[in-house]
Amino acid sequence: MSVRLFIRLLLLCCGLLLAPLTQAQRRDFSGQYRPSRQLLADSRREGDSLRIYLLFSDANVLRQGQPLRVMSWASYDAKRPLWADTVRHLARRIRPDGKAARLEFCLPLTQLQAGTVLSIASGPAAEASSGDAAWLLLTPARLARPFMLTDSLGQPLLRAMVRANEPFVVDRYGPDQPVSLRRYASPFVAALPPHADPTRQSAAPPRLPVLDSLFARAGAALALPEPGLYTLRLPGEPSTLGLLVTDSNYPNLTSADALIQPLIYLTTSTERAKLYAAPNPKRAVDEFWLAAAAGQQTLARQAIRTYYGRAAVANELFAAHKAGWMTDRGMLYMVLGAPDAVYRTAQEERWVYHGSDDGSSATYTFRPKPSTFAPEHYELVRHPEQERLWYAAVEQWRKATTTAPGR
Repeated sequence: MSVRLFIRLLLLCCGLLLAPLTQAQRRDFSGQYRPSRQLLADSRREGDSLRIYLLFSDANVLRQGQPLRVMSWASYDAKRPLWADTVRHLARRIRPDGKAARLEFCLPLTQLQAGTVLSIASGPAAEASSGDAAWLLLTPARLARPFMLTDSLGQPLLRAMVRANEPFVVDRYGPDQPVSLRRYASPFVAALPPHADPTRQSAAPPRLPVLDSLFARAGAALALPEPGLYTLRLPGEPSTLGLLVTDSNYPNLTSADALIQPLIYLTTSTERAKLYAAPNPKRAVDEFWLAAAAGQQTLARQAIRTYYGRAAVANELFAAHKAGWMTDRGMLYMVLGAPDAVYRTAQEERWVYHGSDDGSSATYTFRPKPSTFAPEHYELVRHPEQERLWYAAVEQWRKATTTAPGR
């Protein structure tokens, strides 16, 4: 059964059919949540400039003779840019990286303002205006941060997570300085379902306990052996970078515990306890999916690939102060799949799942809840009326009938 038809049937069953969308002109950011995003970006302050680092997953995008366009917007949903420009001498800046390509350029800080958003894309002006471009929210911390993370060869990581024992470098603009690192207790749990009472979500304490402190030096390779939640700070600098250190297999889930944990969205606590207590927990997970598929091995294998494949994608897309699959957006991505449309404003992000071609839809709203550890973290606005749709989707998983690998 296709996901589109499935959502349509759920909406009919749950009485959640809505009027056709009337704002088709809105910018759609759903391309940001495709597994193979075309463009990643990060930045570092360098004196009176902000240097932008880009990675194009397909180097051919830059070989089509199109300019690299940069636009500034008052917000994600602004209709017109504050300004637009193109990057000069583009061909000289491109550095091949396998099938991908990297490049970097600088923008004067006088041209930038905290709270605005940059969009960057190679192609016509419409491409840089679309939700498929790279979008960078210019927070005060981003505009002030004089360092970024690179791998041991100096290539920008373009992510705020590293794996345990993965060598990386705090690459500072200017003289190297000591780097202060702190590891914190991280009492975070998987997200609650969309219909749950938000007060049930265990809130993190206002200040997380510091478990360990250590020092390194900017410009020198270091590796952190203990997974967990860290902050990086340089002396005299106001900005702090949150860093999630994961196990060595991230974003994939391979251990027995890692395979059982995401089943929290589909199972009861009693069922999970039996999986953990099994003599061979990995085999118990396989048997869980085989039972869900009524003994059909092909269907069970497809369900496993789809569910844990989504978990790996969620880990890449939504990693914050905890693994991506544990976040609100990761939870929805795993159970319902990638959204058909995503609309953003400064106040919220809306995920839309279309039921059919007539425009009926179900919408989930996320609100930004930034922190030192996760400056672009979002939380779901939960509603009791989402319960029936959620459990209908869970039931499909428990029958191993949600198996489309791309959704």
